[in-house]
Amino acid sequence: MQVDIQKLTALVDEAKKNSQKRNFEQAMELVVNFKGLDVKAPENRINETVTLSNPIGRDVKVCIIADGDLVVKARNAGADMVITKQEIDQYAGNKKAVKKLAEKYDYFAARTDLMATVGKTLGSVLGPRGKMPEPIPPSANVEPLIKKYRSAVRIKIRDQPAIRCRIGSEKMESKAIAENIMSVLNTIDRKIKLDQYLSSIVVKTTMGKPAKLR
Repeated sequence: MQVDIQKLTALVDEAKKNSQKRNFEQAMELVVNFKGLDVKAPENRINETVTLSNPIGRDVKVCIIADGDLVVKARNAGADMVITKQEIDQYAGNKKAVKKLAEKYDYFAARTDLMATVGKTLGSVLGPRGKMPEPIPPSANVEPLIKKYRSAVRIKIRDQPAIRCRIGSEKMESKAIAENIMSVLNTIDRKIKLDQYLSSIVVKTTMGKPAKLR
Protein backbone atom coordinates (compact mmCIF):
# COMPACT_ATOMS: atom_id res chain seq x y z
CA MET A 1 0.00 0.00 0.00
CA GLN A 2 1.40 3.36 -1.03
CA VAL A 3 0.75 5.90 1.72
CA ASP A 4 1.52 9.60 1.52
CA ILE A 5 0.42 12.81 3.21
CA GLN A 6 -2.12 13.60 0.49
CA LYS A 7 -3.91 10.26 0.87
CA LEU A 8 -3.85 10.50 4.65
CA THR A 9 -5.18 14.07 4.58
CA ALA A 10 -8.05 12.95 2.34
CA LEU A 11 -8.71 10.07 4.74
CA VAL A 12 -8.93 12.46 7.70
CA ASP A 13 -11.26 14.74 5.73
CA GLU A 14 -13.51 11.75 5.03
CA ALA A 15 -13.53 10.77 8.72
CA LYS A 16 -14.56 14.30 9.67
CA LYS A 17 -17.38 14.25 7.11
CA ASN A 18 -18.55 10.91 8.53
CA SER A 19 -18.92 12.46 11.97
CA GLN A 20 -21.95 14.24 13.35
CA LYS A 21 -21.57 17.41 15.38
CA ARG A 22 -21.34 16.68 19.11
CA ASN A 23 -21.45 18.94 22.14
CA PHE A 24 -17.81 18.15 22.89
CA GLU A 25 -14.56 18.14 20.95
CA GLN A 26 -14.05 14.63 19.63
CA ALA A 27 -10.72 12.89 19.37
CA MET A 28 -9.35 11.66 16.06
CA GLU A 29 -8.48 7.99 16.41
CA LEU A 30 -6.19 5.84 14.29
CA VAL A 31 -6.35 2.08 13.80
CA VAL A 32 -3.62 0.32 11.82
CA ASN A 33 -4.57 -3.25 10.91
CA PHE A 34 -2.06 -5.93 9.91
CA LYS A 35 -2.38 -9.15 7.91
CA GLY A 36 -0.25 -12.26 8.23
CA LEU A 37 1.52 -10.91 11.31
CA ASP A 38 2.40 -13.40 14.05
CA VAL A 39 1.67 -11.35 17.18
CA LYS A 40 3.04 -14.16 19.37
CA ALA A 41 6.53 -13.63 17.98
CA PRO A 42 8.50 -11.33 20.32
CA GLU A 43 9.99 -9.39 17.40
CA ASN A 44 6.49 -8.38 16.30
CA ARG A 45 5.48 -6.98 19.67
CA ILE A 46 5.52 -3.20 19.78
CA ASN A 47 5.41 -0.95 22.83
CA GLU A 48 6.77 2.41 21.72
CA THR A 49 6.33 6.06 22.54
CA VAL A 50 5.97 8.07 19.34
CA THR A 51 6.77 11.78 19.29
CA LEU A 52 4.23 13.27 16.89
CA SER A 53 4.72 16.16 14.53
CA ASN A 54 1.89 18.11 16.20
CA PRO A 55 0.31 18.19 19.70
CA ILE A 56 -2.79 15.99 19.87
CA GLY A 57 -5.11 18.50 21.49
CA ARG A 58 -5.42 17.08 24.97
CA ASP A 59 -3.59 17.35 28.25
CA VAL A 60 -0.84 14.75 28.54
CA LYS A 61 0.11 14.28 32.17
CA VAL A 62 3.74 13.63 33.08
CA CYS A 63 5.06 12.32 36.40
CA ILE A 64 8.75 12.67 37.31
CA ILE A 65 10.32 10.64 40.13
CA ALA A 66 13.35 12.52 41.35
CA ASP A 67 15.76 13.48 44.10
CA GLY A 68 18.01 16.44 44.80
CA ASP A 69 18.25 19.20 42.19
CA LEU A 70 16.18 17.19 39.73
CA VAL A 71 13.09 17.76 41.90
CA VAL A 72 13.34 21.51 41.42
CA LYS A 73 14.17 21.17 37.72
CA ALA A 74 11.15 18.94 37.13
CA ARG A 75 8.79 21.32 38.91
CA ASN A 76 10.18 24.33 37.06
CA ALA A 77 9.85 22.46 33.76
CA GLY A 78 6.12 21.98 34.33
CA ALA A 79 5.87 18.33 35.38
CA ASP A 80 2.30 17.56 36.46
CA MET A 81 3.56 15.50 39.40
CA VAL A 82 6.94 15.16 41.08
CA ILE A 83 7.46 12.26 43.45
CA THR A 84 10.53 12.54 45.66
CA LYS A 85 12.74 9.70 46.86
CA GLN A 86 11.13 9.93 50.30
CA GLU A 87 7.60 9.86 48.87
CA ILE A 88 8.10 6.64 46.92
CA ASP A 89 7.90 4.66 50.16
CA GLN A 90 4.27 5.66 50.68
CA TYR A 91 3.34 3.55 47.67
CA ALA A 92 5.01 0.39 48.97
CA GLY A 93 2.36 -2.29 49.43
CA ASN A 94 -0.42 0.13 48.46
CA LYS A 95 -1.50 -1.28 45.11
CA LYS A 96 -4.65 0.85 45.05
CA ALA A 97 -2.61 4.05 45.26
CA VAL A 98 -0.21 2.82 42.56
CA LYS A 99 -3.13 1.98 40.25
CA LYS A 100 -4.56 5.44 40.80
CA LEU A 101 -1.18 6.93 39.91
CA ALA A 102 -0.97 4.81 36.75
CA GLU A 103 -4.44 5.86 35.64
CA LYS A 104 -3.85 9.57 36.23
CA TYR A 105 -0.49 9.99 34.46
CA ASP A 106 0.38 9.12 30.87
CA TYR A 107 4.18 9.08 31.11
CA PHE A 108 6.72 8.53 33.85
CA ALA A 109 10.42 9.28 34.09
CA ALA A 110 12.72 8.59 37.04
CA ARG A 111 16.24 9.45 38.13
CA THR A 112 18.53 6.62 37.09
CA ASP A 113 19.63 5.69 40.61
CA LEU A 114 15.98 5.42 41.72
CA MET A 115 14.93 2.94 39.03
CA ALA A 116 15.51 -0.12 41.22
CA THR A 117 13.29 1.30 43.98
CA VAL A 118 10.69 2.40 41.44
CA GLY A 119 10.67 -1.05 39.85
CA LYS A 120 10.17 -2.73 43.22
CA THR A 121 7.46 -0.33 44.40
CA LEU A 122 5.58 0.59 41.22
CA GLY A 123 6.73 -1.92 38.61
CA SER A 124 4.02 -4.55 39.11
CA VAL A 125 1.38 -1.98 38.09
CA LEU A 126 3.25 0.30 35.66
CA GLY A 127 4.98 -2.56 33.82
CA PRO A 128 1.89 -4.35 32.44
CA ARG A 129 0.47 -0.97 31.39
CA GLY A 130 3.60 -0.13 29.43
CA LYS A 131 4.26 2.85 31.69
CA MET A 132 7.57 1.98 33.32
CA PRO A 133 9.55 5.20 33.78
CA GLU A 134 12.22 6.31 31.36
CA PRO A 135 15.53 6.59 33.27
CA ILE A 136 17.08 10.06 33.35
CA PRO A 137 20.48 11.16 34.70
CA PRO A 138 20.58 13.39 37.83
CA SER A 139 21.97 16.26 35.75
CA ALA A 140 19.41 15.92 32.96
CA ASN A 141 17.52 18.86 31.48
CA VAL A 142 13.98 17.53 31.87
CA GLU A 143 12.25 20.35 29.99
CA PRO A 144 12.81 18.83 26.49
CA LEU A 145 11.75 15.43 27.85
CA ILE A 146 8.47 16.79 29.18
CA LYS A 147 7.90 18.69 25.93
CA LYS A 148 8.45 15.44 24.01
CA TYR A 149 5.84 13.67 26.11
CA ARG A 150 3.31 16.46 25.52
CA SER A 151 3.35 15.61 21.81
CA ALA A 152 3.53 11.85 22.15
CA VAL A 153 1.37 8.76 21.98
CA ARG A 154 2.07 5.20 23.02
CA ILE A 155 1.51 2.46 20.44
CA LYS A 156 1.24 -1.25 21.23
CA ILE A 157 0.85 -4.60 19.53
CA ARG A 158 -0.01 -7.34 21.98
CA ASP A 159 -2.67 -9.98 21.37
CA GLN A 160 -4.31 -8.54 18.26
CA PRO A 161 -2.73 -7.63 14.88
CA ALA A 162 -3.67 -3.97 15.19
CA ILE A 163 -2.53 -0.69 16.72
CA ARG A 164 -4.98 1.86 18.08
CA CYS A 165 -4.11 5.34 19.28
CA ARG A 166 -5.27 8.92 19.39
CA ILE A 167 -3.65 11.15 16.77
CA GLY A 168 -5.42 14.49 17.24
CA SER A 169 -8.74 16.22 17.73
CA GLU A 170 -11.43 17.08 15.21
CA LYS A 171 -10.62 20.80 15.40
CA MET A 172 -7.07 20.27 14.17
CA GLU A 173 -6.23 20.83 10.53
CA SER A 174 -6.50 17.60 8.55
CA LYS A 175 -2.94 17.90 7.27
CA ALA A 176 -1.59 18.20 10.83
CA ILE A 177 -3.45 15.02 11.79
CA ALA A 178 -2.12 13.32 8.65
CA GLU A 179 1.43 14.28 9.67
CA ASN A 180 0.81 12.66 13.06
CA ILE A 181 -0.42 9.50 11.35
CA MET A 182 2.74 9.44 9.25
CA SER A 183 4.84 9.71 12.43
CA VAL A 184 3.09 6.61 13.78
CA LEU A 185 3.46 4.71 10.50
CA ASN A 186 7.17 5.54 10.26
CA THR A 187 7.72 4.23 13.79
CA ILE A 188 5.84 1.02 13.02
CA ASP A 189 7.77 0.56 9.78
CA ARG A 190 11.07 0.59 11.65
CA LYS A 191 9.87 -2.47 13.59
CA ILE A 192 7.50 -4.17 11.14
CA LYS A 193 7.70 -3.77 7.38
CA LEU A 194 4.42 -2.15 6.40
CA ASP A 195 4.74 -3.05 2.72
CA GLN A 196 4.54 -6.68 3.80
CA TYR A 197 2.05 -6.65 6.67
CA LEU A 198 -0.18 -3.57 6.37
CA SER A 199 -3.84 -4.43 5.77
CA SER A 200 -5.68 -1.14 6.27
CA ILE A 201 -5.55 2.27 7.91
CA VAL A 202 -8.70 3.48 9.63
CA VAL A 203 -9.41 6.98 10.94
CA LYS A 204 -12.48 8.04 12.88
CA THR A 205 -13.72 10.55 15.39
CA THR A 206 -14.68 9.31 18.87
CA MET A 207 -18.30 8.66 17.87
CA GLY A 208 -18.09 8.87 14.09
CA LYS A 209 -18.13 6.28 11.33
CA PRO A 210 -14.70 5.05 10.26
CA ALA A 211 -12.95 6.05 7.05
CA LYS A 212 -10.70 3.30 5.69
CA LEU A 213 -7.67 3.28 3.43
CA ARG A 214 -6.96 -0.20 2.06
